[in-house]
Amino acid sequence: MPPRSRNRRRFCAEGNIVNKNIEVLIGSRTQGSAAEAQRLFENYREYAEMEHLYNAAIRQLTIKFEILNDEFKVKYERSPIHHIESRVKSAASIVNKLLSRGAEVTPASARENINDIAGVRVVCCYIDDVYSVADMLLRQSDIRLLREQDYIREPNYNGYRSLHLDIELPIYLSEKTEMVKAEVQLRTVAMDFWASLEHDLRYKSDKEIPPGLGSQMLSCANEIAAIDRQMQEIYKQIQAI
Repeated sequence: MPPRSRNRRRFCAEGNIVNKNIEVLIGSRTQGSAAEAQRLFENYREYAEMEHLYNAAIRQLTIKFEILNDEFKVKYERSPIHHIESRVKSAASIVNKLLSRGAEVTPASARENINDIAGVRVVCCYIDDVYSVADMLLRQSDIRLLREQDYIREPNYNGYRSLHLDIELPIYLSEKTEMVKAEVQLRTVAMDFWASLEHDLRYKSDKEIPPGLGSQMLSCANEIAAIDRQMQEIYKQIQAI
């Protein structure tokens, strides 16, 4: 196929992707107008490059945690990490977040104003493991901590517990190095169990949660946290035998 025809086909395909993304944004109740959403995709190549960077950040972070977990297994004959999850924030979520902050809806603005476009969740076995894994990550010379929010020591109003790290890491490309922001959430299996069910009950339902039920959910969070601490103490006692 002649080069010109290949280029025409490629640009037509890119245009179809842009139109499809706009439809998704509008269909998912984006707060802004179609014109505002359009800005995110005006330069499709810039948006695709941004998406590539955040996917690369997730892969790189996942590999880092897998290496740390394997090393820990060799040294101490156990794994501190139960499992790892990851996601890149959807275009609709990016647009909504930018609009809520009064920021320009462009890929460059998204990279500047949003720290959690790339998200990695590390679910650990015990509370101490959360802090051990976080320390191991932050000791790496190419990881820069931007912000830490410790919802384990100071739980959120609804009982949510997790350690959040906003970080920046280098992504090495063929011709340059890009610094990319990402959010790492570290929590225990128990914390993840509660957070997953709470999210399902509170945010995936179109019904408003009555105050009484909200109090019950908070009580459940506190009970699960107590069990989490108890399981860690049991583990320590067994290790001391």
